[in-house]
Amino acid sequence: MKKLILLGLLAVIFMQKPASAQTIKNFDKNGKQVTKFDNLGNAVDAHDGEIALFNGVYYLYGTSYDCGFEWGNKTAPFCGFKTYSSTDLQHWTDRGFMFDAKTPVWQTRCDGKTYGCFRPHVIYNKKTKRYVLWINVYDNRVGYRVFTSKTPVGPFTEVKEPTLAVNSEMPVAGLNNGDHDTFVDDDGTAYLAYTDWRTKGSIVIEKLSADYLTGTGQHVKSVTTGNTEAPALFNRKGKYYLIYSDPNCGYCSGTGASYRTAPSPLGPWSDGIKISDNSCGGQPSFVSTIKLNSETIFLFGSDLWNNAAKNEALANFYWAPLTFAADGSINPMKCEQTANFIKSHAPNKPAEDFTTGCDIGKNAQRLQTFTAAKSGALTKISFTTFQTGYPDAGLSVEVFELDNAGRPAGNALSAATLTVDSISWSARNIAVKPNIPVIAGKRYAVVIKSATTKGCYGFAYSDILTDPNNVALISNDNGATFSAERNRVLKLEVAIR
Repeated sequence: MKKLILLGLLAVIFMQKPASAQTIKNFDKNGKQVTKFDNLGNAVDAHDGEIALFNGVYYLYGTSYDCGFEWGNKTAPFCGFKTYSSTDLQHWTDRGFMFDAKTPVWQTRCDGKTYGCFRPHVIYNKKTKRYVLWINVYDNRVGYRVFTSKTPVGPFTEVKEPTLAVNSEMPVAGLNNGDHDTFVDDDGTAYLAYTDWRTKGSIVIEKLSADYLTGTGQHVKSVTTGNTEAPALFNRKGKYYLIYSDPNCGYCSGTGASYRTAPSPLGPWSDGIKISDNSCGGQPSFVSTIKLNSETIFLFGSDLWNNAAKNEALANFYWAPLTFAADGSINPMKCEQTANFIKSHAPNKPAEDFTTGCDIGKNAQRLQTFTAAKSGALTKISFTTFQTGYPDAGLSVEVFELDNAGRPAGNALSAATLTVDSISWSARNIAVKPNIPVIAGKRYAVVIKSATTKGCYGFAYSDILTDPNNVALISNDNGATFSAERNRVLKLEVAIR
């Protein structure tokens, strides 16, 4: 089988052997957020978690929204927590769910009828040789549940419910403790930094037990004075830093980031200093300590929330290293398009820059042209799509010949309709199999449309055109006319056998 991959979207983009990364791409040349895709071409669906480095491999842990979880929607299911791995912070492999969240127990604890479950953080205990996972929940008094695993990708098994010093006598299943971070110091001592909602969002830091599974009662309260959340604790050259969301604002795009310092995790802590007014379009999520040979990098991450949507499957990420002044203070963030920080001596072909849009439905249709590289059967069309807003009709994919003016001609050569239930909430590859003959050198069009009157279906696109004969077009009059979009190409692949 020979694959014709449109406009440079070669499978190597998603399937190539990883190489050492020199940059992390956050925004394209036009300042648009870049969607990160895994090695199968699906959007990375792991939010409000962290990146951890274990044995030379990066692991991204986060909350999944792909199944349709929506905060506050009583009928929405809980999707669970995902893990992705990478050797270069560019090319990600989906390692599956950290544990089975489809069970009745976890649906009861975390689905849309609850406050939800968030922020998976994993640390390694050298003494017990176990990876320890803490998650934030709201179905118990303490606000957290703890798991262990023999490997960084799980499966993780829940252990005894932890105890902490703060809010230990408050009502069960209330807003007691929230966003947290786990931190292991150089001597192996672990700490939990967490948000105390009973004081309207002040940060607490508590020393954990030797096995990292519960608190010890040794703690410092009111590291911040309130209206903060999402703490990230780390140690640099003997000085301890705490970065946090300032103010707190769940699912908000563009909240500030501030930090404080102390001579030990239990204080005393300094006053706060703001380093960003908008966290580069997101909300602070983590700071990962990455030791590469003789160099230590402190990778800051923020969640680029999708305009406070209750389902955040389309949220992106901002990742860049923090920089420090000579006196140890953190420099104000610059919000870099690309973060350059990992030295490399190996050649690397970076992935294309794609972002997502959503307007397919009602009168709007999307079209991508392609030229058959050989005569044969068009066996598969795969493209990236997603749903939002609860569409009430499926998604149709049609293939046409193009006329001399580059417009669809005659009747569709093939047509297939995908059901609503078959399409995810995060951007994922989906395929149809036309099995129709095509002729070498002839131009064709793939038209993607829907009769839905609610919500929309999405697409992924790049505005870096590599072949002027194969372009993306849009119709806003239900397919009566199509107009080309400047330099645009859809993320779409065809296979001819």
